[in-house]
Amino acid sequence: MRRAHLLSVAVLLLCTACSSDPYRDSGEGAKKAVDHAAAVRAAIERTSADSARVDEKIELQSADSPTAYVFTIAGAFDLAGDKGRLSVELEESGMDPVEEVFVGDTVYVRGSRAVEEGKWASALRSEALTRYFLRAPLNDPEHLLRQMKAMQQVSNEGQDQVNDAPAVHYRGTIDHATATLRMTAETKQGLHDLREKLGEDMPVYADVWVDGKGRAVQARLSYFGGMKAMTTMTLSDFGTPVKAEAPPARQVVPVTAGEDVLLA
Repeated sequence: MRRAHLLSVAVLLLCTACSSDPYRDSGEGAKKAVDHAAAVRAAIERTSADSARVDEKIELQSADSPTAYVFTIAGAFDLAGDKGRLSVELEESGMDPVEEVFVGDTVYVRGSRAVEEGKWASALRSEALTRYFLRAPLNDPEHLLRQMKAMQQVSNEGQDQVNDAPAVHYRGTIDHATATLRMTAETKQGLHDLREKLGEDMPVYADVWVDGKGRAVQARLSYFGGMKAMTTMTLSDFGTPVKAEAPPARQVVPVTAGEDVLLA
């Protein structure tokens, strides 16, 4: 029942009309968009050449419901080495967390309902798709950074505190192609239909915070068109060691990345 409710939340997102949004860029910000976009890309490149602690929160809430669905993702990830270990949980759901181990192009999942208890499901990272808006396939942190590199209309919003240190806050948007990157055909078609109805791209806003060392230390995607959908990823403890090894082959069952809500 809870799973069906979660899926209905995703469907609501595809059917709601856009409301006015608090994140409109000023004309002055648009004039400087090219320079600020370059600064964001450079920061993401620097971050992607290191390892870090990853803490991510995904929030979904429909306009007519007081219930917010909150996913939390935490672990360590070597962005340069394409490996990491993450724990994924849906708060207050009663569902057990799942553990993900990324090794190159393979993601191993313990706790997936696609395989029997005690086994690890494995899926190809490059082929995995997401059916949820503003969620990365298999909760891949590099997917979000890839989307952020495509930010447009970027403005400098001043300085904030991230990880107890000052960071420059950049704000912009991402286009329809970037917002629907690596989505299932069904979800993508729903968003295409909504875009046609609106006559323009859905307003998906992107925020990146860059620290004094030129690293992207926080990234956020958000949408407020009739419901709230927000993904926020914070990166800290750069250079942290990452232990991520494939489980024994006898414990692995290859699967196609499916509909598990914890795996997007």
